[in-house]
Amino acid sequence: MSLSTPPSWPIYAEDEREAVERVLCSGKSNYWTGEEGKSFEQEFAQWCGISHGLCVFNGTVALELALRACGIGTGDEVIVTPRSFLASAAAVVAVGATPVFADVDSTSGNITA
Repeated sequence: MSLSTPPSWPIYAEDEREAVERVLCSGKSNYWTGEEGKSFEQEFAQWCGISHGLCVFNGTVALELALRACGIGTGDEVIVTPRSFLASAAAVVAVGATPVFADVDSTSGNITA
């Protein structure tokens, strides 16, 4: 690989590929039949020094759950950046709130107004 060739992404280590294959071949590849998700929640919570952890499907679901946990809902407005993946605003809409797009500095990406 040269400096002009970007590295391929994502990169998975052999043990990661083997773990995925083990789960897929087990026939127990979802949260309710397998143990991987529950084990991860427990191990990650312990690593963070907290009593509970929760696996979710993706970042969009994580954002929606965070908004719900904060009591955000109908009638609320949530400031979001327009320089983001759709999920930033979609999660706000999913809980019934209104996304409000902030002005963002074109160089730093920080909210300016």
